Amino acid sequence: MNLNKYLDVAPEVKEALAAGKPVVALESTIISHGMPYPQNVETALQVESIIRENGAVPATIAVLGGRLKAGLSRDEIDYLGKTGTAVAKASRRDLPVLVAQGRDGATTVTTTMIIAHMAGISVFATGGIGGVHQGAETTMDISADLEELARTPVMVICAGAKSILDLGLTLEYLETHGVPVIGYGTEELPAFYTRKSGFNVDYRIDTPEELAKTFHVKQDMGLGGGMLVTNPIPEEFSMDADTINKAISEAVEEAKKLGIHGKETTPFLLAKIKDLTGGDSLASNIQLVFNNARLAAKTAAALSNLAKN
Repeated sequence: MNLNKYLDVAPEVKEALAAGKPVVALESTIISHGMPYPQNVETALQVESIIRENGAVPATIAVLGGRLKAGLSRDEIDYLGKTGTAVAKASRRDLPVLVAQGRDGATTVTTTMIIAHMAGISVFATGGIGGVHQGAETTMDISADLEELARTPVMVICAGAKSILDLGLTLEYLETHGVPVIGYGTEELPAFYTRKSGFNVDYRIDTPEELAKTFHVKQDMGLGGGMLVTNPIPEEFSMDADTINKAISEAVEEAKKLGIHGKETTPFLLAKIKDLTGGDSLASNIQLVFNNARLAAKTAAALSNLAKN
């Protein structure tokens, strides 16, 4: 089975991988579904720039015209930004249909991990992962991101699970599937917009070199699967916990009343929270992605050095 015949790796990314240079994968859902144009494109390009400034090559990932893409041009990023939510949000189940029909797809955490691994990229920076939704004991609404972390050997660097989720159950699910949850410089799981959640991570690690070594050893031992690194939002951009939790509760209640579920849930909740916080949540979202990109680039560089030795 050769999935790579469906894959296009951008020349810059291909050259970096061949030379053993550090590469960082980036998702594209944040471009098409995460924020309005042109802010989405500006943010995506700024994230790529931050990765370059920190010594790595960015590889924004998407599905375009039925081709799996590892590395996008500025024009392709602009296209995704302009087309916005008209681009399908692509999870694992969607890939065969989008490829077979020659369609476009913005990649979630799940599909970014899949395509990154196909291309040979081991480190991926995002905002936050999906997880177990509140009320999942009756709805069974659990993000495919968690299953992907269990099966695909990519390190995902994020600001924790989105605080619209049931964080306790999300951690339990990851533990059941053997996914290490690492706190970067913290023993407490960050909750996306805020630095604290009341839940502990499995391990605290304080340097990119330690992160790289831990991931390297996991793969070298043949344990497979991914690793989740939770990197708290910088203090100056962290939101007040009471303010954000109140907005989340209101948004969740409205989603229930409107019968919103499945893949529509997260975009609805994030848009509602943005409105309820007067745009503060979007500003925090952008800053935490920048912060994760910096750490991912440094970690990818450390992993690249390990591979050479």
